[in-house]
Amino acid sequence: MINVFAVFFGGGLGSLLRYSVSKVVFNYYHGSFPLGTFISNFISCIVLAIVILYTKKMVDSDLIKLFLITGLCGGFSTFSTFSLETFSLLKTGNYVFAFANIGLSLIVGIGLIFMILKNQV
Repeated sequence: MINVFAVFFGGGLGSLLRYSVSKVVFNYYHGSFPLGTFISNFISCIVLAIVILYTKKMVDSDLIKLFLITGLCGGFSTFSTFSLETFSLLKTGNYVFAFANIGLSLIVGIGLIFMILKNQV
């Protein structure tokens, strides 16, 4: 049961972080590209890679991994929002932004994890 609470609290914290990033980005950016979601996703990739890197070296606790990886990173990353925003861009004819969002999200997300973990996994 404690595992469920670890995921629950981590997910809540991740969701609050995602909301905060989106609010900050929205204060400075009003373009068509879904920058808030993009930034949340790539920060989550960095956090995920760092958590994997350091939990292997420092802590081998399944509870901490559930809290940070499944909960925090799961709540902070936004694949469903990414998908909806990309669909909305396609529906409104913003094909360049839609495909830029898809390409950049994949390249940056996978690239960040690769750069951080390339010598560890």
